[in-house]
Amino acid sequence: MAKKSKSTGSRKKNTADRPELFSQLATTARYSRTLLSRQLLSCGLYAGQDAVILALDAEDGLSLSAIADQLGVRAPTMTKTINRLAAQGFVDKRESPTDARLSHVYLTDSGRDAVNTVRKAVRRSQRLAADELSNKDLKSLTKLLRKLERNIVAALD
Repeated sequence: MAKKSKSTGSRKKNTADRPELFSQLATTARYSRTLLSRQLLSCGLYAGQDAVILALDAEDGLSLSAIADQLGVRAPTMTKTINRLAAQGFVDKRESPTDARLSHVYLTDSGRDAVNTVRKAVRRSQRLAADELSNKDLKSLTKLLRKLERNIVAALD
């Protein structure tokens, strides 16, 4: 049963009164990845590969572990993604000249060609998803999502 505040008489929401935040976030994230995946198919990429391409565009030659850390995924997941991108001809994986245990990843010419297509696919997906939202709504939503992310990251530490 919800409690009433003595000073205002308004109801304080308890956990049961709150919206299903995680359920909605998960559903929205799943649909957004599906939308982006459909946009990426035009250049032969799959969901998740876009982030690797953009990370390497920002800093080519990252190690697999650096990419995994940057994108918040586990190393085995990144290894599979990089191996698939290499098989598709988008990246080249090379042994580190200073540490044989490390591999560094570089965009190939095809990978560099895909960067603009990836950016266009992301912009198109965002435009479709935010169709009925104002710029003010988008700024507020982005700000709130960043707060949620900080809270979640802090809880994981």
